[in-house]
Amino acid sequence: MATITPREDNRGVRIGWQAKIRQKGYPSQSKTFRTKAQAENWAKVTESEMVRGTFIDRKDAESTMLKEALDRYSEEVIPRKKAGNRELGFIRQWADRPIARLSLARIRSKDIVAAISEMESEGKAPKTIKLHLGVLSHLFNVAGSEWGMESLTNPVQKAQGRQPKLPQGRDRRLVGDEEDRLLDACGKAQTPWLLPVVTFAIETGMRAGEMLETKGTTRADGERPIHSTGLLLKNVNIENRTAHLPQTKNGEARTVPLSSRAVQVIQALPRSMTDKVFDTTYEAIHLSFARTCKRAAIEDLRFHDLRHEATSRFFEKGLNPVQVAAITGHKTLQMLKRYTHLKAEDLAILLG
Repeated sequence: MATITPREDNRGVRIGWQAKIRQKGYPSQSKTFRTKAQAENWAKVTESEMVRGTFIDRKDAESTMLKEALDRYSEEVIPRKKAGNRELGFIRQWADRPIARLSLARIRSKDIVAAISEMESEGKAPKTIKLHLGVLSHLFNVAGSEWGMESLTNPVQKAQGRQPKLPQGRDRRLVGDEEDRLLDACGKAQTPWLLPVVTFAIETGMRAGEMLETKGTTRADGERPIHSTGLLLKNVNIENRTAHLPQTKNGEARTVPLSSRAVQVIQALPRSMTDKVFDTTYEAIHLSFARTCKRAAIEDLRFHDLRHEATSRFFEKGLNPVQVAAITGHKTLQMLKRYTHLKAEDLAILLG
């Protein structure tokens, strides 16, 4: 049977009512309410759950602030994730938001909606917001399944209708004589690495970070840590015509087959002392690529569009989705379709 007692401040003024429940087989429960009726109602519902065997202890969820849960997630979950390090920035940003001062049990879908509005007002892109929400959603799932907080519902999932919609995937491909003009201009660029890098990207469909050294976000000490080392010579097998990628964006290693042209690119490169196939950085290539496109009068072409181009060419060569995914590293056909834009005239030839 529950006991309901008044709670008073140090001046003897009643400030609420505390309900306490002691039931055999369950940890003792107590909670304070503003009115006696609220305390009695909570006690009645909780005792009923205990009798029916449906009671779930909510203490941990009610006493754990989101900020504390984020710290625990960083320590326990991030090290288990292959691509977890890139999520640390999202976690730090969640910890700085007002929502971090709420207990997990108090966070509702309206709080998630408010956070989404904050991020939109800060100018964050829909994809970036989706990544932030993905981390928080996984935290709630872990708390419910691994941290003993079975009473939790996932407020991120309940706010799905308010989540920003991703923009239509780009369908930019090289058209007309753009490839010839691009490669000719790359050959005249000040950066000698630009032509081999662009050619290799078109042949393999590799991401920039899989080919080139890339830097992470600037730390508090002003340093930018290396995010990826790029393709290393020790992972290239010229005889078998393969390039092994031990670390990729989706956290899974894969081995990419190399065309004859891709092999020729590697064989023609000068050898560096760093074991990198391309002894340059993405930042350098990105700047040079933008300037080169301008000189070649090629508009609205981004370096990542070369991956679109390569993926589409794999399909045009007759490879099936499973084979293309093995080369590009896409996990689902839906993801693959966002990068695949086949030319109608080439499909017409296949139809006969």
